[in-house]
Amino acid sequence: MDRNTVIGFVLLAVLLFLYLFLSTKDSQEAQRLKQAYDDSVARVQAVKKPDSLPPTKQTVSIDTLPDSVQGFQRAAIGSEKLDTVENDLAKIVFTNKGGQPKAVVLKNYKSGTDQVILLNSAFDRLTYGINTQGGSAQTADFYFQSSGVQKNADGKQTISFVLNGDNGKTITHQFTIAKDAYLIDFNIGLNGANSLLTQGLLNLRWQYQATQHERDVKYERQQSQIGFMEDGDFDYMFSKSQRKFEKPVQWISASQQFFNSTLIAKNNFNSGGVEWIHQPSDDTSHIVLRITADFQVKTDLNNTVSVPLQFYYGPNHFKTLKQTAPDLDKMVNLGQGFYSFVRPINKFIVMPVFDFFKKFVVSYGLVIALLTLFIRLLTSPLVYSSYLSGAKMKALRPEIDKLKQKYNNDQQQVGVEQMKLFREAGVNPLGGCIPALLQIPIFFALYSFFSSNIVLRGESFWWAKDLSSYDDVIRFGVHIPLLGSHLSLFTITAVITSFLISIYNMNMTPDQNNPALKYMPYIFPFILLFIFNGLPSALTWYYTVSNVITLGLQFVIQNYIIDHDKILSKMEEHRKKPKVKPKWQAKFEEIQAAQRKAQQVQQKPSGKK
Repeated sequence: MDRNTVIGFVLLAVLLFLYLFLSTKDSQEAQRLKQAYDDSVARVQAVKKPDSLPPTKQTVSIDTLPDSVQGFQRAAIGSEKLDTVENDLAKIVFTNKGGQPKAVVLKNYKSGTDQVILLNSAFDRLTYGINTQGGSAQTADFYFQSSGVQKNADGKQTISFVLNGDNGKTITHQFTIAKDAYLIDFNIGLNGANSLLTQGLLNLRWQYQATQHERDVKYERQQSQIGFMEDGDFDYMFSKSQRKFEKPVQWISASQQFFNSTLIAKNNFNSGGVEWIHQPSDDTSHIVLRITADFQVKTDLNNTVSVPLQFYYGPNHFKTLKQTAPDLDKMVNLGQGFYSFVRPINKFIVMPVFDFFKKFVVSYGLVIALLTLFIRLLTSPLVYSSYLSGAKMKALRPEIDKLKQKYNNDQQQVGVEQMKLFREAGVNPLGGCIPALLQIPIFFALYSFFSSNIVLRGESFWWAKDLSSYDDVIRFGVHIPLLGSHLSLFTITAVITSFLISIYNMNMTPDQNNPALKYMPYIFPFILLFIFNGLPSALTWYYTVSNVITLGLQFVIQNYIIDHDKILSKMEEHRKKPKVKPKWQAKFEEIQAAQRKAQQVQQKPSGKK
């Protein structure tokens, strides 16, 4: 490119820049003039039409409005004023904007060093649409007039918010709070409902955001859910994001691990839907969940309408929720979905026994230990039979060793002869599996119980500061995959005692030639390290106590209760009795014989005939 070409490109670039600059400047000026014109027209229209709503961006003081501006238009302009109602359990702050609760503080529960606040975000609100002469609007955008807090003779407190609308229409939000309750009675009163509502339908929207109150926000999110009562049946959302309601809904609840916020319709919502906004797994905010619920209430098309509702902002305390609304206690996860079979275990065994011991013992750690002892005593008859089976297996070990020597460790032949030996001696080789099978439903039941029992929240025991969460005595300072940034000491005790049980059981049973079966008892406790490390200390403490009891029972039963000589004599007597081979066992031995014969055929080319 020569000099003239370069100069030409530079001039074109300068001209293009000037064109874009001037065009943008002219566009901005034209936009500014248009906005000024629109604002002027809006102010004129607001004076001419007093029944229309003013623009939302207009900042006009209510004191400067002319007297002709009345009704909903005047109510749309104002300033927020707060009223506080306190009882023995909570402090509720109400706002005149929308005439609704703005913040709820629970006095008896703490989040860190501060009291638990369940309602206090810009996302939280309850609103419904109404018709005005200027169009449709949402009640949450209007400033109501507060009556102030009134104390009743029965100890209840009442506060009312009134919205004066067009042509004498009024909307009243009345709240009543008892002296010792988390429940807030909420009544919507509409005067002029036949024109305020379209076809008598009140379309209500409830938005709620739950924030972190526990030390591990990820675990708190895992324990959170949306529950509801639809057509008399309880159901919940754990992984789904949306749900449509075609049948009447009595209540909907947004539950964290230990607290929940619930909207209750005394006469049921007729239909609706809910959307649950899940937080991403890598979200570093303190938000646990967000929901938006939309409901329809069909009114009688009368001029005066009353819609009775209730709010519950409080703990996931089983007895409290049970007294609040039908099946609301099911928001305490004692077993749901695939694990619903453990709920009766928790409801009728674990919970009553736990509460009984708590009456006499101050420390919750000792209560858990006593609960563990009770469970082990309850299952002791079945456990004893399994230990007896283990003792018989130990008594047969010398004969099993002889079989291995006789058949030169031919695993299939040894297996056939070993089954014959077990049948002759009356030994059930699967008898030792009973304790492991019993542990499965009990563990799932106690996992649900300890993860959802709010009475354990903040309770310390030994080095664990909070039994409802993991203990982090050992901290790494960095995040280790699968393990986390800490190592729970109760997890270590649970793993060590599990390892000791595995060693003891291996000494009680015949040697395993299969490497997978031989080393699995040692691998399982190691796996528990990663599973248990993030679980509540109450659960890992229970597992530790249970393992210690197991070791003690095995030692006592094997050394002081079970008579090995007597077992051998009974086994000899059993051998002398005529045996009837079960069909399944005969089939099993037939399959083993066929496999052995096939192996012998494969070995023929080696030169042996």
